[in-house]
Amino acid sequence: MILAHHLIFIAYGFWLPNDPRGSWSTWVRSWDLFRYGPATKTDTRRSVAATTHDAALRRAAKSALRYPPVKFDGLQARAIARGFAQASKEYGYTIHACAILPDHVHLVVARHARTTEQLRDHLKSRATRQLNIEAINPMPDVPAKPSPWARKGWQAFLDSPEDIERAIRYARNNPLKDGLREQHWPFVVPWSAGPDGHR
Repeated sequence: MILAHHLIFIAYGFWLPNDPRGSWSTWVRSWDLFRYGPATKTDTRRSVAATTHDAALRRAAKSALRYPPVKFDGLQARAIARGFAQASKEYGYTIHACAILPDHVHLVVARHARTTEQLRDHLKSRATRQLNIEAINPMPDVPAKPSPWARKGWQAFLDSPEDIERAIRYARNNPLKDGLREQHWPFVVPWSAGPDGHR
């Protein structure tokens, strides 16, 4: 039985649909980007971030983006966190871990009646709204302001306490790997498994 979800979603320009390491995309919408190769759809549930690849090709492809890749700063990360907290209040999400990195986010969220796609899109929407409220959205101020997030994202289904604990450790350690401090957000609810393995 699914107990929780590990959600990973990324900032605009971080992971392209034709990333040589693989992606979740089935096609490349931009002709300028397609010149660097077709979509590299992968179905693996494991991270491909450390896969050997042509880094120069990846950097060249990013130069074809319409806007510069997004890099969230500390103030923007706090706004994103406030957006996540608002989403949690609206639908009663229980978030066991949250790491907001300059170019991607890790969340461990307890099982909910909403689908993982609905969870992800709602969290992104509220984060974006908060960035706009605070007037710190990193995307260009154009009439149809694009989202600071890439489409879709990754999700892993966690069906044991061990899976949940592993995902929480992974999320907590992510900022440390980037030379950042461990993050502590007030909306995060500590995980503890009961005698039957459930929280």
